[in-house]
Amino acid sequence: MAPFADLKTLYSQPPPSFGKESLQLFAMEPKYNNLNNGSYGTPPKAVLQYAFEVTQEIESNPERFHRFGYQDRLNEARSQVASLIGAQTDECYLVANATVGINTVLRNFSWDKDDIIVTFNTSYHAITSTAAYLSDIQPHPKVLQFVLNLPLSQDEIVQQFKAFIQSPEAKVGPNNKRVAIIDSIISNPGALLPWKEITKICKEESVWSVIDAAHSIGQELDINLSEAQPDFWVSNCHKWLYAKRGCAVLYIPFRNQHVIKSTVPTSNYYIPLAQRNGNPNLVEQFEWIGTIDFAPYISVLEATKFRKWLGGEHKINEYCHDLALKGGRRLAEILGTQVLDPDGSLTLNMVNVEIPLPLTLKRSQKLYETLNSKLIEEHHTYSAWFFYNGKWWTRVSAQIFNELEDFEKLGAAWLQVAKEITQEHEAGNL
Repeated sequence: MAPFADLKTLYSQPPPSFGKESLQLFAMEPKYNNLNNGSYGTPPKAVLQYAFEVTQEIESNPERFHRFGYQDRLNEARSQVASLIGAQTDECYLVANATVGINTVLRNFSWDKDDIIVTFNTSYHAITSTAAYLSDIQPHPKVLQFVLNLPLSQDEIVQQFKAFIQSPEAKVGPNNKRVAIIDSIISNPGALLPWKEITKICKEESVWSVIDAAHSIGQELDINLSEAQPDFWVSNCHKWLYAKRGCAVLYIPFRNQHVIKSTVPTSNYYIPLAQRNGNPNLVEQFEWIGTIDFAPYISVLEATKFRKWLGGEHKINEYCHDLALKGGRRLAEILGTQVLDPDGSLTLNMVNVEIPLPLTLKRSQKLYETLNSKLIEEHHTYSAWFFYNGKWWTRVSAQIFNELEDFEKLGAAWLQVAKEITQEHEAGNL
């Protein structure tokens, strides 16, 4: 197999300019116009090459690698991630994805009958499903949903959440707990929430804060969890940080490590609680949950190296953020619609633009397959789409390989696809 990249040669030269010149750093099909980094991430060739070399190392001697070959690199990856989010190494553990991380937290709480799990109407579906499942089984904690109808200002979001958490329906008895699952950046719509301020409210109101930061690391700048002090926080490293999928960091601050008694699934190195003698037993458990592919976890090392070579977190995100704002406005102009937040207060590197689909159109498997096929196979592009607050929207991700022209091509594709979908809907086929 031909290598993805010669790493020595790559790092001996300056990085290309952002935009089309940076496409050479990624492994995408030449004709594919990728505006959906937010869903699965886009690992660069350098990271793919590094992961491939790790895979070769694993297969050349599985015994050596699994028994004593990966642990130091795993710990270094944890350390590097910790430095990006303002945490200590032994507060950070790598898991497969944000859903696994959130499940690890929620399934470790000792639930009681009248406890409350707070979700948002904008929460990621797998997370609301997890809350629903926990409510379905003994002892049946209650799920309470906070309804967020964007656009709103950051201050309005904070005040509405505070009023909600102080409302009579959100109250619990003195022996019960409340756990709120809060997005830092919503998946759909791709909107930044004031999660630090909401975390502060949770602390004031004695509510556990579990931050679903799936989109944060690599997109949200200057994260400092030691200052923000969420109770738990999890973020995918394979979305915006450029690690190989799947890899996420689960932040478990020292003060709350007694809550997380077991990994999910339980590790071979689980120590019964009565035998721990003050050892939280987390390093040992998360180091070996079972036989998995460790290459994505270790690829964090190459991802952070690659990002430093590009110019660092601020350079990367300043380009992507500026492009998201300009691209969103241009896309809305082409479609004759609007962006979700005209002032840009909800936008980092993902922008939400209304798409001209009939409001009577209902989401279905047939619509999903038809629309996705048209975008991907016929127009060689994609941006996430969804129905929210009475309208159809698309979430468009800006990456360093994108330019304004990509938004214009996407706009042309969406115009054509929306026209065809509307015709099929009016004919009764969708």
